[in-house]
Amino acid sequence: MKAVITGATKGIGRAIATKLAQNGYDLVLVARGLDELERLRQELTPYGNAIFTQVADCSIKEEVYAFLNSTAVDFDNVAVLVNNVGIFLPGSMLDEDDETFEKQQHINTNACYYMGKFFGKKMRSAKRGHIFNICSVASKAPVKNGGSYSVTKAAMLSLNHVLRQELAPHNVKVTAFLPGSTKTSSWEGTTIPDEKFVQPEDIAETLFTILNLSKGVNVDEVSITPLDF
Repeated sequence: MKAVITGATKGIGRAIATKLAQNGYDLVLVARGLDELERLRQELTPYGNAIFTQVADCSIKEEVYAFLNSTAVDFDNVAVLVNNVGIFLPGSMLDEDDETFEKQQHINTNACYYMGKFFGKKMRSAKRGHIFNICSVASKAPVKNGGSYSVTKAAMLSLNHVLRQELAPHNVKVTAFLPGSTKTSSWEGTTIPDEKFVQPEDIAETLFTILNLSKGVNVDEVSITPLDF
């Protein structure tokens, strides 16, 4: 079994990579930082799986497609795609520069589109596979001081629904995660206690449980939020 994970070196992506490596998956890990990718590869190597790493800035279409068109990895047997890469740039949508919206759109929406379409076609041909899109509670209700982020995450959820609709007849599953406040690097420096947050490992555990459900069931959406934030 092989899984592709974007934004793999931090937070949710890192937790998912660790969980899947512990359970026998070969991994294709994508992120911007070469050093961070190498450290993660070394950490996961003891589990005995094949681990391929690729440096790519997912805000740049050409770099995404350079990864997808690489001949270094056999993508035909990818069973799991985790579209995890994302960015949150706070601010008022009315007052921000256009580039603030555009950068979030490129990373939060466009990269998911390119990845989902590429691997969706391969999974359609293989008649098996599972795509997970790490969206946000902002996909359904705008978050304060995060207008453009909310717009791009709403688009990501819509993309998730389209992928599910088109791939379900071909035995390919598609699931959206809608996490609330999760303890990742974006909360660095906060004085809020860790136990108040969703933990990245919570999402990884839930994703792995979904992967092991019966063949005929699809979990459409997972909303996972702090109990009392």
